[in-house]
Amino acid sequence: MNTILLGNLIKIRWIAIFGQLIAVFFVNYLIKIQIPLGEILTIILLSIVINIYSYYEERKNKSITNIKAFSFLLFDTLQLGFLLFLTGGIINPFSILILAPVITSASYLPAVMTVILSTISIIIIVILNFYFIPLDLGKDFYLPDIYSFGLVTSLIITVIFIAIYAYLFASSSRKISNALSVSKLQILNQKKITEVGSLSAATAHELGTPLNTIFLILNDLLKEKKLIEDKNIVNDIVLLKSQAERCKEILKKLSKNPLKIKDRFLEKVKITDLIKINFDKFNKNKKLIINKNIKDYEPEIIFRDEIMYALGNIIQNAIFYSKNIINADLDYSKTNVKITISDDGKGFSKDVIDKLGEPYVSKNNQGMGLGIFIAKNLIENMGGSLNLYNSKDDHAVVEIVFDNSILSI
Repeated sequence: MNTILLGNLIKIRWIAIFGQLIAVFFVNYLIKIQIPLGEILTIILLSIVINIYSYYEERKNKSITNIKAFSFLLFDTLQLGFLLFLTGGIINPFSILILAPVITSASYLPAVMTVILSTISIIIIVILNFYFIPLDLGKDFYLPDIYSFGLVTSLIITVIFIAIYAYLFASSSRKISNALSVSKLQILNQKKITEVGSLSAATAHELGTPLNTIFLILNDLLKEKKLIEDKNIVNDIVLLKSQAERCKEILKKLSKNPLKIKDRFLEKVKITDLIKINFDKFNKNKKLIINKNIKDYEPEIIFRDEIMYALGNIIQNAIFYSKNIINADLDYSKTNVKITISDDGKGFSKDVIDKLGEPYVSKNNQGMGLGIFIAKNLIENMGGSLNLYNSKDDHAVVEIVFDNSILSI
């Protein structure tokens, strides 16, 4: 399913239908140019029928498949081709409108469908140059063959150029949108995991007290002489105790935090812990050195999945491009926190350093460059800032700055 809404196609076709009717009646009755009015109105009527059918289809489903969207665009192309055939062919001033379906296809549909539609449009242009019903424009009107040839050539080149141009820009936009959607989905999933983990830990904590009470009562019952004399009751009590033990083990497993952050069920965390977690996740036998510029103990921040994911992307890049060592420097001040991640690799390439953070710009022209782009967006959406530069030793440095109010330190 693509992002084309059927309603938009219906609206555009209604505009085209009314425009065609106005142009036809204007030419036939006001300018007094003779055209095959009956045949033209029949073709326009067919377009009206298709649009009414499309309206009922939209009531079932707002979006349409790629194949159905292509079919509608192909119909619009053929319909315009027949109208041009009946009204002077390629010299008709409205022949430029044959580009419209191609642009729509290039913006939203796969490349193969756009190539097919562009090819059909070019074939129609070539056919209309030789076969058409001429308009009676008077004896003084003369169109040189060289001009006719130039008009056909320009339209063909325009169709190809517009198709490639629109497809490349739309494709780039779709990739960026998909990348951001994936990152949002991952953050949402991470939040759900965090919520489940917090709920599990809270459940284990809350159920611990009643379970202890149950154990005390069961132990007391096993000491009662009257109950001990009845083996069936004793067996039932032992079974209850074993099941309670099993519940205790299950709750113990639930209470273990996979991120090893035990402070207030992930509500509060130290930045160094987040750095270590991400380093351990992506580490390939390399060394992490953390330096903290702080007088007393390290403060805690409110855990946010955006910070976790952004740091993960940056640290993953640092590990990938480093030789042996990744440095993480934390500078706490009264107003902000500065996190500096650097590695001992070759640094950022000079030809891309000014463009880093943009989509499809990679550190060393490798990969898609979406990791830093996503991290930058996440950090800036939180109100922070991200800077990328090379150190004096030509090593890559990524600097993140957050205001203390953002992190609630």
